[in-house]
Amino acid sequence: MDTTLEVLTTRRSRREAHRQWPDELKGRIVSESLRPGVTVNEVAVRHGLKANHLSSWRTLARQGKLILPEPEDAVEFAAMVVETPSQIGTLEPPAAKQTSCAEIVVGPVTIRLEEGASAARIVAIARGLAASS
Repeated sequence: MDTTLEVLTTRRSRREAHRQWPDELKGRIVSESLRPGVTVNEVAVRHGLKANHLSSWRTLARQGKLILPEPEDAVEFAAMVVETPSQIGTLEPPAAKQTSCAEIVVGPVTIRLEEGASAARIVAIARGLAASS
């Protein structure tokens, strides 16, 4: 009795295996990977891509070469006070201020967060500063 053996493979050619990801989708995936408590690896696995690809997309986003979508969560606003520099030539040093709030200093800009600012708020501000530099 003659039998025939046929082998079916799921192997694709190199050209078929290379997927094209639209920038809009890349942006949504990168945005998902930036949420607090989420790792690059778990987001990559969820979307069926390699973690190093997602990391390179995150780099593109930091460089401003990949646009991220608007955040889905409600936007928080923090009070901001802009102080003018003290007058030049005064003999008295400015009085030290008693503050119990967090300050983020980047060059000539000082951001003071309200007392009790959430960790998520501080992370959002830090990410915004990192993205703009």
